[in-house]
Amino acid sequence: MINSSLKSLSTALQAKTISSVELTQEYLNRIHQFNPTINAYITLDEAKTLAQAQAADARIAAGSADALTGIPFAQKDIFCAKGWVTTCGSKMLANFVAPYDADVISQFDAAGAVNLGKTNMDEFAMGSSNETSFFGGVKNPWDFSRVPGGSSGGSAAAVAARLCAAATGTDTGGSIRQPASLCGFTGLKPTYGLVSRYGMIAFASSLDQAGPMAKSAEDCALMMNVMAGFDERDSTSVNHPKEDYSRDLKQSLKGLKIGLPREYFAEGLDTSVAKVIEAAIEQYKKLGAEIIDISLPNTSLSIPVYYVLAPAEASSNLSRYDGVRFGHRAAQYDDLMDMYMKSRAEGFGAEVKRRILIGTYVLSAGYYDAYYLKAQQIRRLIAQDFTDAFKKCDVIMGPAAPSTAFKIGEKTDDPVAMYLQDIYTISTNLAGLPGMSIPAGFVMSEDGKDLPAGLQIIGNYFDEARMLNVAHQYQQVTDWHMKMPVMPEGKQ
Repeated sequence: MINSSLKSLSTALQAKTISSVELTQEYLNRIHQFNPTINAYITLDEAKTLAQAQAADARIAAGSADALTGIPFAQKDIFCAKGWVTTCGSKMLANFVAPYDADVISQFDAAGAVNLGKTNMDEFAMGSSNETSFFGGVKNPWDFSRVPGGSSGGSAAAVAARLCAAATGTDTGGSIRQPASLCGFTGLKPTYGLVSRYGMIAFASSLDQAGPMAKSAEDCALMMNVMAGFDERDSTSVNHPKEDYSRDLKQSLKGLKIGLPREYFAEGLDTSVAKVIEAAIEQYKKLGAEIIDISLPNTSLSIPVYYVLAPAEASSNLSRYDGVRFGHRAAQYDDLMDMYMKSRAEGFGAEVKRRILIGTYVLSAGYYDAYYLKAQQIRRLIAQDFTDAFKKCDVIMGPAAPSTAFKIGEKTDDPVAMYLQDIYTISTNLAGLPGMSIPAGFVMSEDGKDLPAGLQIIGNYFDEARMLNVAHQYQQVTDWHMKMPVMPEGKQ
């Protein structure tokens, strides 16, 4: 059952060939077996989880089940869930029990889904390797000596290792798509504002977006049907009509125009990854797509723009963690200012401190115009590049990450090298566009391990249904998305 699609699991539950309690227990057993090694989950509460499964079984028996009723999901620990410890991967929130549900959690609860637990992540979603978590790094199930990507590394590892049926993640600069590429599954970052950010602990408010992480495009479509929707509690939520994101999955790709940005295939892309992407493009040609050469000339500026804007927003959002209202408070201090300083110094990790300092600097009176304002102006140019490109093509394709998963500790001393992992994903966040990564093949590492590589698909605003169709049709003629890592003792 662990490699079944969400649709297959739903059918089995509806037919009562397996109960939600039995299915949930199967995943919990697998978590207990493998999580001590992988470290994908931060928080488990078996009693709460099984109670939800029992409620789902009752709902199925009553004939009022929805598509995802009874299916066990993992939730990134950035989403507040009432009664659950919600840490955001930080010491600052290590003991914070959320008093309410994020909108994403509420939507899954309303659908009758089961919450398996809260997954590990880079602290406050700041990282590309899941090495900044206060609760320790996550290991890539394909090779335990390598990172799973980040910041949604716990969800990524859980999906890849089949420690859940699917998971939620968030993407601020590539934090769904980059780990999807490194761990070999399908991950979608929706159009900015399509999924509510209410109850999602903020990193950079103009960039953060929640999305699904699952085995296939079809699974992501079913999750989007639950996750997407207007929420008046979120000022950035877009009042876009509800859609059925699975409606176009079977559409032919004949005549589809695929744009290939020359900037995505230049220096910096691993040659083996490039071959995987080129093979995927050839498959799309066989499916009837037309390939068009395009340019996104400001791509190289996306990293510096992002690392001005995102830290600026982070410095503002994280100012609330002062040891007074909630979060970590230093045990000993002399006065109020000393309490602020010691609480924040103890509660935040090195990467979070680095970004707070950068953000405070670029927002300061003497440097606002030179850095923050200039970055916002370039952000507009990056968005315009995409607007111009979509006049020529329907979707844009390229690599999701410049390399396969790198070794744990390999880039921790070189922040710039770490930041460059998101070179192909950041620009879509800056423009607010939807993007996704799908498994496209494997690259053999220097030590003989097969490591996944992902193809990125970028769509125009609110064009998720078309993107999912494009991904699904590829997955109908390939089986990369069904590949599973071999776990210890040969168990899969």
